[in-house]
Amino acid sequence: MEYFIAFWNVENLFDVKDSPRRSEKLQRVLNSELGGWTEAVLNSKLEQLAKIILQMNNSSGPDLLGVCEVENIFVLEKLAEKLSPLNRDYKIAHADTVDNRGIDVAFIYDAAKFSAEESFSHYIQKRTATRDLFQVNFRTQTGKQLINIGNHWPARLGGQYMSEPYRMMAGETLAYFHERIRDIYGTDVAVIAMGDFNDEPFNRSLTEYAQAEQTRQKVTRARSAKFLNLMWPLLGKGIGSYYAENDPVMLDQFLISKGMLTGKSGLKFVENSCDVLRLPEMINTGAYPVPVRFSRGSSMDKNGFSDHFPIFLKLKDA
Repeated sequence: MEYFIAFWNVENLFDVKDSPRRSEKLQRVLNSELGGWTEAVLNSKLEQLAKIILQMNNSSGPDLLGVCEVENIFVLEKLAEKLSPLNRDYKIAHADTVDNRGIDVAFIYDAAKFSAEESFSHYIQKRTATRDLFQVNFRTQTGKQLINIGNHWPARLGGQYMSEPYRMMAGETLAYFHERIRDIYGTDVAVIAMGDFNDEPFNRSLTEYAQAEQTRQKVTRARSAKFLNLMWPLLGKGIGSYYAENDPVMLDQFLISKGMLTGKSGLKFVENSCDVLRLPEMINTGAYPVPVRFSRGSSMDKNGFSDHFPIFLKLKDA
């Protein structure tokens, strides 16, 4: 059996302004930011996101979709409802975190292909609140274990290098739990770390701290826990999952464990299947092929989607 796995930073998928589902503290933080964010606007945003998700996997939809920048279970359920034309039994794995803006990482998965056995939020030790790493242990319907770790690392606010130590902390946290997962389930366990890392594959937070390598030999021959970063082959193609000052950058990434390269986990990465999804309607028609955003405020563009492109890969039973 084959599995289509995707990840998308859906950019500011908030509940409506003054939502009763939001804490008073978060209400104060987001009050000015959510001006004009009504039920109708939220619905438009959800419909735009669904337009893209419905086209994934040759219009069959994803088997498992990781998302970030979602406020709560309410907006996730609304998004899953928009995917009803696919006739899939989508379920949600989500945990509230203590992020300053209340945005979380979550998974939407097809219950006909996966079951979620247990989940964990791994706290990143940081002076101010940030997103946890969100681990969900899935089991495929063919009996294979797949451990997914959703990531949304601290942003580059204040500058790339001033904020870099926070992402190094996140990378070290990811590497620590990768090692603990191997201690429990064995060195061939199937692990995918996916998300918006707010750094590129060559940054130290990924190479030195998360132990994400460029070559498979360094992963398959290592005694310790290492990932293969699947985004390296895409770096030289002039595309990115995000654009900074009109330059493509690869902030969204998939990292996979040794057992998914050898197939000894029972699951195997389908070679050359990892890519950035850039449908024509998602790309600006101007001089630079940047993502078309669903912008807020006075410049609101309801024809946009997100400031990130989705990424995807395929797995198969080994």
